[in-house]
Amino acid sequence: MTTDGARERWVRTGGIELCVAELGDETRPTVLLVHGYPDSKEVWSEVAARLAERFHVVLYDIRGHGRSTAPTPLRGGFTLEKLTDDFLAVANAVSPDRPVHLVGHDWGSVQSWEFATVPRTEGRIASFTSMSGPSLDHFGHWIKSRMTRPTPRRVGQLLGQGAKSWYVYMLHTPVLPELAWRGPLGKRWPRLLERLERIPAGDYPTPSLPSDAAHGAWLYRDNVRARLSRPRADAYAHTPVQLITPTGDAFLSERLYDDLADWVPDLTRRTLPAKHWVPRTRPDQLASWITEFVEANEDPATKAPKTAAKSGVRPEYAERFGGQLVLVTGAAGGIGRATAFAFAEAGARVVAVDRDAEGAARTAEMARLIGAPAAWGETADVADEAAMEKLAAKVASEYGVVDVLVNNAGIGLTGSFFETTSEEWKRVLDVNLWGVIHGCRLFGAQMAERGQGGHIVNTASAAAFQPSRALPAYSTSKAAVLMLSECLRAELADQGIGVSAICPGIVNTGITSTTRFAGVTDEAEEKRRQKKASRLYGLRNYPPEKVADAVLRAVLRDQAVVPVTPEARGAHLASRFSPGLLRALARWQPPA
Repeated sequence: MTTDGARERWVRTGGIELCVAELGDETRPTVLLVHGYPDSKEVWSEVAARLAERFHVVLYDIRGHGRSTAPTPLRGGFTLEKLTDDFLAVANAVSPDRPVHLVGHDWGSVQSWEFATVPRTEGRIASFTSMSGPSLDHFGHWIKSRMTRPTPRRVGQLLGQGAKSWYVYMLHTPVLPELAWRGPLGKRWPRLLERLERIPAGDYPTPSLPSDAAHGAWLYRDNVRARLSRPRADAYAHTPVQLITPTGDAFLSERLYDDLADWVPDLTRRTLPAKHWVPRTRPDQLASWITEFVEANEDPATKAPKTAAKSGVRPEYAERFGGQLVLVTGAAGGIGRATAFAFAEAGARVVAVDRDAEGAARTAEMARLIGAPAAWGETADVADEAAMEKLAAKVASEYGVVDVLVNNAGIGLTGSFFETTSEEWKRVLDVNLWGVIHGCRLFGAQMAERGQGGHIVNTASAAAFQPSRALPAYSTSKAAVLMLSECLRAELADQGIGVSAICPGIVNTGITSTTRFAGVTDEAEEKRRQKKASRLYGLRNYPPEKVADAVLRAVLRDQAVVPVTPEARGAHLASRFSPGLLRALARWQPPA
């Protein structure tokens, strides 16, 4: 394999020789990675290189794949019982005195569920991280429960997974799969993965793919029908399990795991907006989650409570955002602070950015107390391009590439067009529009270069689609943010990066206390108007925490435009179906 520093050895078991690769310090906890179909151990090279910085990492080609030898005859040579023999032989060879932390993908996960539930492996596995591969026993019980108690919803689940499992039926046909893999399919597979799964070209897949895939067909033939028709009744996990579910998996429904807690006493769930081959497309996130889970289970005395169980935290937020890196601008107060706290409660690492250094530091400190594994306060004026470039470089080098960017910083300005000076126009556009442009350009470029997806949230406003004679500069800046978000969403879709525009209405934040009033030269008069506006917003009393929840929901669902408050939703609807009404309302002159 191409991972630098890999050491190879051969492990013999049941007449088979398994090719095993090791990285990292052998005195550290062992993380054992098991590949799926039709892969070889090289599918893990990106993840393995990252994990090797902290662990002893072991990969092996399962029997009949890569450089490992195949059983003779093939039929009956790939049963779960024999695969378990192989696992124990490798584990005993690479970590004879300590249990291993098991990680499996696809069929590597399917067989690892067997390892994590059979009595003879008890005590040899410290933790198990599963992705894109269910236990065949759990799958069998899932099917039976839906067939014995059919409801429209359960029948729909069966039919949905049945459609996704089309390839399983094909692999059960004799001879044809082998001919296809050794012929045209094997030659075209790398291009198919690159096009359909967005897998970057490189050392994967290896030249052994055609024979690996032909041999691997027996994984299905030797196990699937037998286990689905007669699932074990004692398939309970005897180790903590972390389930990572790619939400865009073309082969497995998320509903397959609905009953998993019945079989796993100690279960942590994660979701990832990605397709099936996450070891190649999202190695950074996988390495982060695996590291966190291994370290927590290496020393159970210091194991933190599961984020999904925290009071008041929606489980889907904890599953999606736990361990991710989130950067929020304008985080010293209002919507920015509430958003930073919401991500912290979900278990994300938070970078709180504001030109108010003390405010950013306080937000970061509170974020850590609320639940963020780590949080940092950073000072920057989003309107200053050089400062934002410096911030982006620091964040990337010290904390990593941002997974979720929330461009929230903004200022208010009210007053007629002719009373608004060019300097006031420039300041509003510099912060409200150019601040968003700087954030998207700098941090979005890092996401795109990493090639592992991400999400950008830009705070626009209901004023983006609701004209007003009193808000020409502010409304223009927010309308530009909305259009920028729509354009960027289209451009970044192919790279797996979502973009959402959040459009709050009247929200009880501190923005009214700093809003400038164009044409008002008397400081006392401006203070009076600020207090009046703050009083009105206070009477409306729509909390910023609800906007923060809308931000997390928008990222979770990859929503494009999210009007938040009732008045924002009403204005958005009117802008689509009755724009003349909004134009008429725009003529209203609010009292000073």
